[in-house]
Amino acid sequence: MVAYTKIFKVDPVRPDVEVIRYAARVIREGGLVAFPTETVYGLGANAFDARAVERIYVVKGRPPDNPIIVHICDVRQLELVASRVPEDAYKLIERLWPGPLTLLLPKGPRIPYVVTAGLETVAVRMPAHPVALELIREAGVPIAAPSANLSGKPSPTRGEHVVEDLYSKVEVVIDAGETLYGVESTIVNLLSDPPMLLRPGAYPVEEIERILGKSIVVPGFARGLGEAERALAPGMKHRHYAPDTPLILVESNGYDEPERVVEAAKRIILDHKMKGLKVAVVAYTETYKYYEGLADRILVMGSRSNPYEIARNLFATLRAVDKLGVDVAVIEGVEERGLGLAIMNRLRKASTLKLRV
Repeated sequence: MVAYTKIFKVDPVRPDVEVIRYAARVIREGGLVAFPTETVYGLGANAFDARAVERIYVVKGRPPDNPIIVHICDVRQLELVASRVPEDAYKLIERLWPGPLTLLLPKGPRIPYVVTAGLETVAVRMPAHPVALELIREAGVPIAAPSANLSGKPSPTRGEHVVEDLYSKVEVVIDAGETLYGVESTIVNLLSDPPMLLRPGAYPVEEIERILGKSIVVPGFARGLGEAERALAPGMKHRHYAPDTPLILVESNGYDEPERVVEAAKRIILDHKMKGLKVAVVAYTETYKYYEGLADRILVMGSRSNPYEIARNLFATLRAVDKLGVDVAVIEGVEERGLGLAIMNRLRKASTLKLRV
């Protein structure tokens, strides 16, 4: 616990220099700073300070076998973090950094094992957010940062989400408003042959394959189907992103027939209503009207034709479910193509029960 948390609201493009300097000093002195990235808010510590990184695990209640991503502000910082950088990594770095892409690389000697959960590999990315880049630059060290939420809960996409979870547990929260993408970075293991997707994210795997000129293996755990035996990167093990309210996910093999999902969701709602339970439904602009008069509450995440809108609203919607006063929530799945792969990964990990129709 800390005496109190300092909360600074800043412009996301031109943040107050004095705020950044203050937060950077906290990082250098072993403190924790929650800050915005283009994906979600991160909870940062000096990546070279093992004791500071240990506090991240304690504050979040994070499982010790879940590695933490290291954030850098310049490609030259890679030599401080990784012992070797494959040629394929530079192909992606040239095109996609700064941005929501994390690469799994051999760990450099300065990175303590608490960051990598005891592994000889480290996950690295360069965030595309002016606040994050300025904070890392001013701190003068790479910053280790998972999402700034309690472990297992929906990731924070707004400053108030961080405050809800971590007030009085961290020294500083930098609030720069809503994040751009709303889902975490894509994580790719370039040390395997062929490369493997460890976590789908804001960059579609199809775009990464196009740049590399080769296919990327997408294992079941990357789709949210089960867990990896060992977590090489965040999101591969443990339940994530979940609201406290039980969540039932209805998914389909063919979203060209959305009425199948709607009819299944309506049956689930009716079954629970007959048991005297209050039920919410999370739907889309194309389908929400079918639940009017049936569900107790309706939340709309966006249009099926705009996965970026759905991704941006996803975690805020899951957090909103817990404030509706319902007993259970039913949510429709989306097609696993492009950004839809990341959305379904998060929904499957957040759900209590999954139903395929």
